[in-house]
Amino acid sequence: MRQQGVVPLPGLTLLIVSDCFDNQYSMKKYLPAIFRFSCLMLALSVCSGFFKRKHKPVIIAYVGGFRGLVQTDSINIWRMSHINYAFIDIKDNRAWLHNEATDTINLRKLAALKQLKPDLKILISVGGWAWSKNFSDATLTDTSTRNFASSAVDIVARFNLDGVDIDWEYPGQIGDSNIFRPEDKQHYTVLFKDLREILDSLSGITKQKYLVTTAVGGSQSYIDHTEMDKVQQYTDYINVMSYDYANGNDPISAHHTNLYPSASASDSSSAHTSIQAFLTAGVPSEKLVMGIAFYGKGWQMDSTGNNGLYRKAVKSARGGGFTYLKDSLIGMNGFSRFWDTAARAPYLFNSDKKIFISYDDEESVREKCAYVKQYKLGGAMFWEYNSDKKQYLLRTLANEFAYGK
Repeated sequence: MRQQGVVPLPGLTLLIVSDCFDNQYSMKKYLPAIFRFSCLMLALSVCSGFFKRKHKPVIIAYVGGFRGLVQTDSINIWRMSHINYAFIDIKDNRAWLHNEATDTINLRKLAALKQLKPDLKILISVGGWAWSKNFSDATLTDTSTRNFASSAVDIVARFNLDGVDIDWEYPGQIGDSNIFRPEDKQHYTVLFKDLREILDSLSGITKQKYLVTTAVGGSQSYIDHTEMDKVQQYTDYINVMSYDYANGNDPISAHHTNLYPSASASDSSSAHTSIQAFLTAGVPSEKLVMGIAFYGKGWQMDSTGNNGLYRKAVKSARGGGFTYLKDSLIGMNGFSRFWDTAARAPYLFNSDKKIFISYDDEESVREKCAYVKQYKLGGAMFWEYNSDKKQYLLRTLANEFAYGK
């Protein structure tokens, strides 16, 4: 195997080819053609390396259809590469349009966006926090798994979409009071194998490439309950939900979407910890996609100590989407912005109301984009489009990854 980055030289090619000629006349006769061929090979090799190095990170937008009709004309498709439609439910062990009337309209309108941007990819995302209750049953046997996968692919084919994203929260764990089993670990893998095979069969008919992706929890527990080294063989991207590390109901406030652990809690969860854990589990870096939160999480604090960070909380408080945070809270209405240098994460605190909010902003998004480039990850994804209607964070993402408009 040729060492990566080593380009064959025309002179070397000439030397090798010259051995095939038994006299100088033959060599001179074919020398111009050989030289042109060698130069062509050099140019192709250089161009191949150039385009490989210039591969643009993906930007995957989760767009929620669970609220009803999606205003597709307000989606800035030029600042993203993929749209994952959230969510498709599961009923009777089949992928199911829970809100069929609006889902049907939404999927048709999303598919129509590809007429404006042909390389835009539209996927259905199955599951989510509230609709993961039936994954374990749907994948309990080989037959049920195959039927479930086929039903998801049927939706892709029906609406001329580009693939399936699985958001099972979580295999082998209770999640939102879900049915779960120890066997989920192996069944999760089989699900992706079946999806890949059935989509490949569809591709043989349509001549279209289809994607298989998954959204995964950012914890070591998620990795322990799955076979990510096997799952990655069947998937194009693995979207790490590197947010929700902390919750408003937690007794102690914390960052919920920090890039690195904080100096105040060196053992805390972080995007870096999650990404490195998936790499260790056998997932190639180019398939890992870092999650970014377009929303904040809030706590009502017991005191004003440490500006609310890593202190006792009384109850949850409103966080809100980033457009709301930027337009109404950051630097106004009693809220001050702070920056955790170690965690590369911002937070807000209102000392009068004792309200602490953890969130992502433009600075933390730039830090995460730099991390994606440094570790040669597949790109970034975010939850959820509707949370930042003015596109403050999406604009930052697009700028960092050299997207248009």
